[in-house]
Amino acid sequence: MSEPERDQVIRSELMAGNLPEFLRNVQPVSLNAYLPSGDPVRLTLCVMADYLSIGSGDDFVLMPMGLNTALAVATQLGFTLPTRRMVNLIYRQSPVHMIPQPLPAGDAMRSTDYYRRHHALVSQQRAMMGVSPDVLTAGHKKDLVLSPRLWNQPGRVAIYGWHRSVDAPIQPLSTVHGARYADYSHGIRLVSTVVFVNDMPRSIYDVLADRNLAPLLSDEGLLPNLAEWVDRTVSTTGTESRT
Repeated sequence: MSEPERDQVIRSELMAGNLPEFLRNVQPVSLNAYLPSGDPVRLTLCVMADYLSIGSGDDFVLMPMGLNTALAVATQLGFTLPTRRMVNLIYRQSPVHMIPQPLPAGDAMRSTDYYRRHHALVSQQRAMMGVSPDVLTAGHKKDLVLSPRLWNQPGRVAIYGWHRSVDAPIQPLSTVHGARYADYSHGIRLVSTVVFVNDMPRSIYDVLADRNLAPLLSDEGLLPNLAEWVDRTVSTTGTESRT
Protein backbone atom coordinates (compact mmCIF):
# COMPACT_ATOMS: atom_id res chain seq x y z
CA MET A 1 0.00 0.00 0.00
CA SER A 2 1.05 3.63 -0.35
CA GLU A 3 2.57 5.50 2.59
CA PRO A 4 -0.61 7.56 3.24
CA GLU A 5 -2.69 4.36 3.13
CA ARG A 6 -0.31 2.63 5.52
CA ASP A 7 -0.42 5.60 7.91
CA GLN A 8 -4.22 5.50 7.92
CA VAL A 9 -4.22 1.78 8.75
CA ILE A 10 -1.69 2.39 11.55
CA ARG A 11 -3.95 5.09 12.98
CA SER A 12 -7.05 2.89 12.75
CA GLU A 13 -5.37 -0.09 14.43
CA LEU A 14 -3.95 1.93 17.33
CA MET A 15 -7.19 3.82 17.89
CA ALA A 16 -8.99 0.47 17.97
CA GLY A 17 -6.71 -0.58 20.83
CA ASN A 18 -4.37 -2.87 18.90
CA LEU A 19 -1.29 -2.25 21.01
CA PRO A 20 0.63 -4.44 23.50
CA GLU A 21 -0.38 -4.58 27.15
CA PHE A 22 3.07 -3.43 28.31
CA LEU A 23 2.42 -0.01 26.77
CA ARG A 24 -0.68 0.44 28.92
CA ASN A 25 1.30 0.65 32.17
CA VAL A 26 3.13 3.98 32.22
CA GLN A 27 6.51 4.48 33.89
CA PRO A 28 7.44 7.42 36.15
CA VAL A 29 10.29 9.73 35.15
CA SER A 30 11.05 12.39 37.76
CA LEU A 31 13.31 15.36 38.30
CA ASN A 32 14.09 17.54 41.29
CA ALA A 33 14.96 21.19 40.80
CA TYR A 34 14.63 24.67 42.26
CA LEU A 35 12.34 27.42 41.00
CA PRO A 36 13.65 30.97 40.47
CA SER A 37 12.16 31.77 43.88
CA GLY A 38 14.47 29.20 45.45
CA ASP A 39 11.62 26.83 46.30
CA PRO A 40 12.25 23.15 45.58
CA VAL A 41 10.02 21.40 43.05
CA ARG A 42 9.62 17.81 41.93
CA LEU A 43 8.13 16.99 38.53
CA THR A 44 7.05 13.50 37.53
CA LEU A 45 6.21 12.51 33.98
CA CYS A 46 4.29 9.35 33.14
CA VAL A 47 5.70 7.80 29.96
CA MET A 48 5.23 4.64 27.94
CA ALA A 49 7.95 2.06 28.53
CA ASP A 50 8.69 1.80 24.81
CA TYR A 51 7.71 3.35 21.49
CA LEU A 52 4.25 2.81 20.03
CA SER A 53 3.79 -0.66 18.60
CA ILE A 54 1.00 -2.57 16.92
CA GLY A 55 0.17 -6.08 18.09
CA SER A 56 0.11 -8.14 21.26
CA GLY A 57 2.73 -8.60 23.94
CA ASP A 58 3.95 -11.75 22.20
CA ASP A 59 3.71 -10.51 18.61
CA PHE A 60 4.21 -6.78 17.99
CA VAL A 61 6.11 -4.39 15.74
CA LEU A 62 7.55 -1.00 16.69
CA MET A 63 5.68 1.30 14.32
CA PRO A 64 6.92 4.61 12.89
CA MET A 65 4.24 6.99 11.60
CA GLY A 66 3.67 10.56 10.43
CA LEU A 67 3.21 13.46 12.84
CA ASN A 68 -0.53 13.81 12.24
CA THR A 69 -1.16 10.14 13.02
CA ALA A 70 1.13 10.22 16.05
CA LEU A 71 -0.67 13.21 17.55
CA ALA A 72 -4.12 11.83 16.72
CA VAL A 73 -3.37 8.56 18.51
CA ALA A 74 -1.70 10.36 21.41
CA THR A 75 -4.68 12.69 21.86
CA GLN A 76 -7.18 9.84 21.90
CA LEU A 77 -5.15 8.03 24.56
CA GLY A 78 -4.63 11.12 26.75
CA PHE A 79 -0.97 11.55 25.81
CA THR A 80 1.28 13.85 23.83
CA LEU A 81 4.81 13.82 22.39
CA PRO A 82 7.92 14.69 24.43
CA THR A 83 10.18 17.71 24.05
CA ARG A 84 13.90 17.38 23.43
CA ARG A 85 14.61 17.86 27.13
CA MET A 86 12.08 15.15 28.03
CA VAL A 87 13.76 12.74 25.62
CA ASN A 88 17.10 13.36 27.35
CA LEU A 89 15.50 12.91 30.76
CA ILE A 90 13.85 9.63 29.72
CA TYR A 91 17.15 8.33 28.38
CA ARG A 92 19.01 9.20 31.58
CA GLN A 93 16.46 7.40 33.77
CA SER A 94 15.87 4.37 31.55
CA PRO A 95 17.22 1.17 33.12
CA VAL A 96 17.77 -0.21 29.61
CA HIS A 97 20.00 1.62 27.12
CA MET A 98 20.05 0.01 23.69
CA ILE A 99 22.75 0.60 21.08
CA PRO A 100 21.43 2.34 17.93
CA GLN A 101 21.42 0.05 14.88
CA PRO A 102 21.24 2.11 11.67
CA LEU A 103 20.34 0.41 8.40
CA PRO A 104 21.66 1.47 4.96
CA ALA A 105 20.24 4.82 3.85
CA GLY A 106 18.00 5.15 0.80
CA ASP A 107 14.39 5.16 -0.31
CA ALA A 108 13.84 1.78 1.36
CA MET A 109 14.17 3.49 4.75
CA ARG A 110 10.46 4.34 4.49
CA SER A 111 9.36 0.82 3.55
CA THR A 112 7.40 -1.57 5.74
CA ASP A 113 10.15 -4.13 5.12
CA TYR A 114 12.67 -1.80 6.78
CA TYR A 115 10.27 -1.30 9.68
CA ARG A 116 10.19 -5.06 10.22
CA ARG A 117 13.94 -5.52 9.74
CA HIS A 118 14.79 -2.86 12.30
CA HIS A 119 12.23 -4.21 14.76
CA ALA A 120 13.89 -7.63 14.43
CA LEU A 121 17.28 -6.10 15.25
CA VAL A 122 15.84 -4.33 18.31
CA SER A 123 14.13 -7.54 19.45
CA GLN A 124 17.36 -9.51 19.03
CA GLN A 125 19.33 -6.96 21.05
CA ARG A 126 16.65 -6.94 23.74
CA ALA A 127 16.75 -10.74 23.96
CA MET A 128 20.56 -10.72 24.25
CA MET A 129 20.27 -8.21 27.11
CA GLY A 130 17.66 -10.39 28.81
CA VAL A 131 15.15 -7.60 29.41
CA SER A 132 11.41 -7.55 28.84
CA PRO A 133 9.64 -4.81 26.85
CA ASP A 134 7.76 -3.53 29.90
CA VAL A 135 11.01 -2.07 31.32
CA LEU A 136 11.63 1.59 30.41
CA THR A 137 13.94 1.42 27.39
CA ALA A 138 15.69 4.06 25.28
CA GLY A 139 18.38 4.44 22.63
CA HIS A 140 16.89 2.32 19.84
CA LYS A 141 14.89 4.98 17.96
CA LYS A 142 14.76 8.69 17.17
CA ASP A 143 11.84 10.54 18.77
CA LEU A 144 9.18 12.69 17.19
CA VAL A 145 9.23 15.71 19.49
CA LEU A 146 7.40 18.95 20.22
CA SER A 147 9.39 22.06 19.36
CA PRO A 148 8.64 25.79 18.86
CA ARG A 149 10.21 25.36 15.42
CA LEU A 150 7.00 23.67 14.33
CA TRP A 151 5.01 26.86 14.89
CA ASN A 152 7.26 28.69 12.41
CA GLN A 153 7.53 25.81 9.95
CA PRO A 154 4.00 24.47 9.40
CA GLY A 155 3.80 21.08 7.76
CA ARG A 156 7.10 19.84 9.21
CA VAL A 157 8.01 17.21 11.78
CA ALA A 158 10.63 17.64 14.54
CA ILE A 159 12.93 14.67 15.12
CA TYR A 160 15.58 14.20 17.81
CA GLY A 161 17.51 11.48 19.61
CA TRP A 162 18.83 7.97 18.93
CA HIS A 163 21.25 8.29 21.82
CA ARG A 164 24.61 6.54 21.87
CA SER A 165 25.12 7.74 25.46
CA VAL A 166 23.83 10.48 27.75
CA ASP A 167 23.75 13.80 25.85
CA ALA A 168 25.16 12.14 22.71
CA PRO A 169 22.31 11.66 20.22
CA ILE A 170 22.96 10.67 16.62
CA GLN A 171 20.12 12.93 15.49
CA PRO A 172 20.22 16.60 16.57
CA LEU A 173 16.90 18.40 16.56
CA SER A 174 15.78 18.60 12.93
CA THR A 175 12.73 19.85 11.05
CA VAL A 176 14.02 19.03 7.58
CA HIS A 177 11.27 16.52 6.81
CA GLY A 178 7.60 17.06 6.06
CA ALA A 179 4.99 16.06 8.64
CA ARG A 180 4.02 12.93 6.69
CA TYR A 181 7.58 11.65 6.57
CA ALA A 182 8.39 8.50 8.55
CA ASP A 183 11.26 6.03 8.29
CA TYR A 184 12.38 2.95 10.18
CA SER A 185 14.51 4.93 12.67
CA HIS A 186 11.57 6.93 14.07
CA GLY A 187 9.74 6.08 17.28
CA ILE A 188 6.67 7.53 18.96
CA ARG A 189 7.23 7.77 22.72
CA LEU A 190 4.04 8.98 24.37
CA VAL A 191 3.98 11.10 27.51
CA SER A 192 0.82 11.49 29.60
CA THR A 193 -0.82 14.92 29.47
CA VAL A 194 -1.00 14.70 33.29
CA VAL A 195 2.27 15.69 34.98
CA PHE A 196 2.72 15.70 38.74
CA VAL A 197 4.15 18.86 40.30
CA ASN A 198 5.05 18.21 43.93
CA ASP A 199 2.68 15.21 43.71
CA MET A 200 -0.20 17.36 42.50
CA PRO A 201 -1.63 16.63 39.02
CA ARG A 202 -1.27 19.38 36.41
CA SER A 203 -1.85 19.56 32.69
CA ILE A 204 1.44 19.18 30.86
CA TYR A 205 0.23 21.92 28.50
CA ASP A 206 -0.15 24.29 31.45
CA VAL A 207 3.29 23.37 32.78
CA LEU A 208 4.91 24.02 29.37
CA ALA A 209 3.29 27.48 29.33
CA ASP A 210 4.41 28.32 32.89
CA ARG A 211 7.47 30.62 33.00
CA ASN A 212 8.79 28.97 36.15
CA LEU A 213 8.11 25.32 35.27
CA ALA A 214 8.47 25.16 31.48
CA PRO A 215 12.30 25.40 31.50
CA LEU A 216 12.40 22.15 33.48
CA LEU A 217 10.76 20.29 30.60
CA SER A 218 11.75 22.37 27.58
CA ASP A 219 15.17 23.76 26.65
CA GLU A 220 13.59 25.86 23.87
CA GLY A 221 11.56 28.16 26.06
CA LEU A 222 7.82 28.32 26.64
CA LEU A 223 5.38 26.31 24.52
CA PRO A 224 2.20 28.42 24.89
CA ASN A 225 -1.08 27.41 23.23
CA LEU A 226 0.33 23.94 22.66
CA ALA A 227 -3.01 22.18 23.14
CA GLU A 228 -4.58 24.37 20.45
CA TRP A 229 -1.70 23.64 18.05
CA VAL A 230 -2.09 19.89 18.65
CA ASP A 231 -5.82 20.11 17.94
CA ARG A 232 -5.21 22.02 14.70
CA THR A 233 -2.54 19.57 13.58
CA VAL A 234 -4.70 16.54 14.30
CA SER A 235 -7.58 18.05 12.33
CA THR A 236 -5.34 18.75 9.32
CA THR A 237 -5.36 15.85 6.89
CA GLY A 238 -3.76 15.64 3.49
CA THR A 239 -2.04 19.02 3.52
CA GLU A 240 1.35 18.12 5.03
CA SER A 241 4.53 18.06 2.94
CA ARG A 242 5.68 14.55 2.05
CA THR A 243 9.36 15.46 1.77
